[in-house]
Amino acid sequence: MSTPADHKPLRNPPKVPPVPRPSSSVLLISPTNQILLLHRVKKASSFAAAHVFPGGALSKTHDGEIPDVDHPGRHQDGPAYRMAAVRETFEECGILLAKSKKTGKLFTDISDEEREEGRKAVHAGKVKFGELLEKWGANPDTEALVPFTRWITPPNVPKRFSTQMYIYFLPLGSVSPTKKTAPTGTPPASGIEEEDEIVIPNPTHDGGIEHTAARFLPPNKWIDLARQNRIILFPPQFFLTLMLSPYLSSTVTSPSSPIPSPSELALEREKLLDFLSKPRAYEGKPEVSFAEACISPIVLGKGEYGDQSQDGVGGVDKYTAVLVLDGPGKEVESQGQGRRGIREWVVTTKFKGEGPRDVGVRRREEVLGKGWGSGKL
Repeated sequence: MSTPADHKPLRNPPKVPPVPRPSSSVLLISPTNQILLLHRVKKASSFAAAHVFPGGALSKTHDGEIPDVDHPGRHQDGPAYRMAAVRETFEECGILLAKSKKTGKLFTDISDEEREEGRKAVHAGKVKFGELLEKWGANPDTEALVPFTRWITPPNVPKRFSTQMYIYFLPLGSVSPTKKTAPTGTPPASGIEEEDEIVIPNPTHDGGIEHTAARFLPPNKWIDLARQNRIILFPPQFFLTLMLSPYLSSTVTSPSSPIPSPSELALEREKLLDFLSKPRAYEGKPEVSFAEACISPIVLGKGEYGDQSQDGVGGVDKYTAVLVLDGPGKEVESQGQGRRGIREWVVTTKFKGEGPRDVGVRRREEVLGKGWGSGKL
């Protein structure tokens, strides 16, 4: 089991950092362009007490051959990462990202009971995921996964992952068979309770419960809740959700807000995909695409931004950590493929006992000044 300390930088990191475990994660977009987050509890095996995207470690049994530690494909999008993304989403929230062999549409050809039995069997290792799909007459919809950055945990953190992030759009007009509405009379305390939610079983791992519920909310709503410190979002989840917020369900600001029409929802998706794919530049230099970006956040020490006698040029106080996102990590650098992270933004946060708080994303020059780190990755 992990605690928030497993994700907090160590003051005295080991000389030989842990090898990052290959993993996949999915930003699952609902038919109304809202995003799914799972709420983990304190005994979860990773990201304890936080809200996270569905995902988890690759499995050779279920997902196929995993590239070796020194293989060029170890930290790149590939078949095993895509299969793991589909499998982990199914295990963690019960939504199967697969297409029916009969119809070619989203697979819904089984009962809820059979779906849950299969989900538990895969989670327990009683059946291979691919064999279950074959039995059901379904193909994993790996081609529809849109790469959306890779994140490698910094070397000074106890538990490390090399996580390939994807976006998956559920078909417009579809409804998950597990979707339920909050009970009538639920108090509108936080803006969460009134929303529809997916109520999922509590799968156990290493003897503990991983998460309690999963909910679709507009990206801007998740960001608001995190900024109010009412939920915990780790820097990758906060950053990626924030990147989606101007494009998906941006007009849905409360439960009473009208849902955009199907044509408006389709246009939102088109604009987001255009943003993700079009060439970008920062300070006159080309920026890597979101599909290719490989990010290993580095926490700057005091004196590395602003003057040593001050708290930082961007109003960042001495209790706030500044994470730069432009480096891919030593594991990727050593492969000599020239991969890069993203220079345009930095993440600010305060590492508390329960996890990161006051997480924010700001433009690099606002905090570090123009031209900071020139010549560095």
